[in-house]
Amino acid sequence: MDQITLSTEMIVVLALLGFTVFLFVSEIVRVDLSAIIVMVLLGGLSYVPGLSGLVDINHLFDGFASNAVISIIAVMIIGAGLDKTGLMTKVAASILKYGGTTEGRIIPIISGTVGVISSFMQNVGAAALFLPVVSRISSRTNIGMARLLMPMGFCAILGGTMTMVGSSPLILLNDLIKATNADLPSEQQMETFGLFSVTPIGLALVITGILYFTFFGRWVLPGATSKGDAASGQSMNEYLKRLYGLKADIVEVEVPEGNILLGQSFNDLMDVHHMYIIGSYFKGQRWISPVVETEITTPCRLAILGRKKVIEEMADIYGLKILPELDIFTEEFAPTKSGVAEIVIPPDSQVISKTAQGLALRKTYGMSMLAIHRGEETFSHVETESHEASRIGRVPLRAGDTLVVHVQWENLTRINREKDFVVVTSDFPQEELRPQKVSWALVFFAIAVGLILFTDVRLSLCLLTGAAGMIVTKVLDIDEAYRAVGWNTVFLLASLIPLGQAVQSTGTAEWIAQGILFVLDGWPIWALQAGIAILATVFTLVMSNVGATVLLVPLAVSIAIAAGGDPAIFAMTVAISTSNSFLIPTHQVNALIMGPAGYRVVDFVRTGGVMTILFLIVSMFMMNIVF
Repeated sequence: MDQITLSTEMIVVLALLGFTVFLFVSEIVRVDLSAIIVMVLLGGLSYVPGLSGLVDINHLFDGFASNAVISIIAVMIIGAGLDKTGLMTKVAASILKYGGTTEGRIIPIISGTVGVISSFMQNVGAAALFLPVVSRISSRTNIGMARLLMPMGFCAILGGTMTMVGSSPLILLNDLIKATNADLPSEQQMETFGLFSVTPIGLALVITGILYFTFFGRWVLPGATSKGDAASGQSMNEYLKRLYGLKADIVEVEVPEGNILLGQSFNDLMDVHHMYIIGSYFKGQRWISPVVETEITTPCRLAILGRKKVIEEMADIYGLKILPELDIFTEEFAPTKSGVAEIVIPPDSQVISKTAQGLALRKTYGMSMLAIHRGEETFSHVETESHEASRIGRVPLRAGDTLVVHVQWENLTRINREKDFVVVTSDFPQEELRPQKVSWALVFFAIAVGLILFTDVRLSLCLLTGAAGMIVTKVLDIDEAYRAVGWNTVFLLASLIPLGQAVQSTGTAEWIAQGILFVLDGWPIWALQAGIAILATVFTLVMSNVGATVLLVPLAVSIAIAAGGDPAIFAMTVAISTSNSFLIPTHQVNALIMGPAGYRVVDFVRTGGVMTILFLIVSMFMMNIVF
């Protein structure tokens, strides 16, 4: 290899690289703004005499039309479309059903599922599809997004190493091998790899990632369990306690066949035991906010809201079974479907002087009244230190009363249009799901995936086909599609692409590689391979993994031949190691999850640092076993 001399342009590019890393690590400004600043500097410096070769000004903004960026936009729209049908909610419910509500069980299921999906589609695509699923699970379990998204994202990256179509570097590898073979004598030419040649390596990496987060997640993952606000997770309990002095939990109770409660009304039970029956289940049918005059039939399930101690005492009296967690009512009482709201009675309301029972509040409006707040007084079924239990269903309503109700959000949206009520609560999901469009959503999702797997059509076009199909068939409208796009992610990636191109076009990358590889000259084969793996890891942190692969594969092959190693294995080492991108949010998946989870760069450095080391150890070990 000819010796490369450090030029002025290379020095400038190195300085910009250092400045970029400084901005990312210091977080003086947001990472997407940092990327924009670097892009502007790169373009401005290209006008300085002697630095015109930094970047082609006419192509400075080509990153916004790049295959990667368009693919990310399209996959976000596809994910939003699937979510709009309620499909992702069902997936989340299935995961909760089998994984429970604990972090230690949910993380392996989510991460493993995403890892498998990522082996056959782009990593960022798999991650984007599961973003709404993780959001649902987070809100239902009170586990913060920051605790779930990083394991999911990292395993999406790891899953891309399970097949030769799972990530861009591996897709490129066979083409690069063929191109390199053209310059090699016949006895040194390399065989290309089959679709599942890397599966043992990728599988070991995914398992390592799952085990890492399962056993060490409590220490390495950022953020403690999220407590949320008045409209999320467990927050209903906290909200009622803080504002109204009510201590309440939602508990599912099983009433066995022939129980002594048979024939009693919900209202009788509520009045005697000072709690609320907000859901019932009998012979496969569910009723939310059931009419209080309803008589109990057995066997059945009841969703009861009240003080846990009171419910336990009642269960002992009547021989009822308290379930450890919500089972039948998991979906109905998820924070994404229902919660606590405040409704004020206006002076001109037609409900003034009427009672909740007289209005049939549950039957007419689908809401269970928990309390009436009037001036300094609070009326509720639940006895507290500040007030006695009262039969709020029989309290005449007055102008200015604040009704505290448990209601499904779709019903609250309807109530919001009623002139007899003023809905104070505004922070609740008001989007309309379209379950009738699930078939169209699945059809165009399948078309997109099929085009990716079985054709040579450009990735961005495959995904845009699916996205456009969902918009045309009204799975979601165009405005909803625009809102689904995380524009901070788009600008972060699009703005970094010119810097990656400058690193390559100016010869900076090759100069760095040559210097490091020169230092490794004369080392044993395994040490050379490890050095190349580390080099590829470093490169992929500051430029695209595709660019790093294209640059390093020929150099790695040259080193392998000179040292008497297997050039194909050295080439594979590069392609695998360019997926080792966990330290900073330059990888597409990391950029995607950064915003929703509220991660900082330091979070990736801390958590990704250990993952980077584990990746290198496991991948090197497995490659030497398999090959």
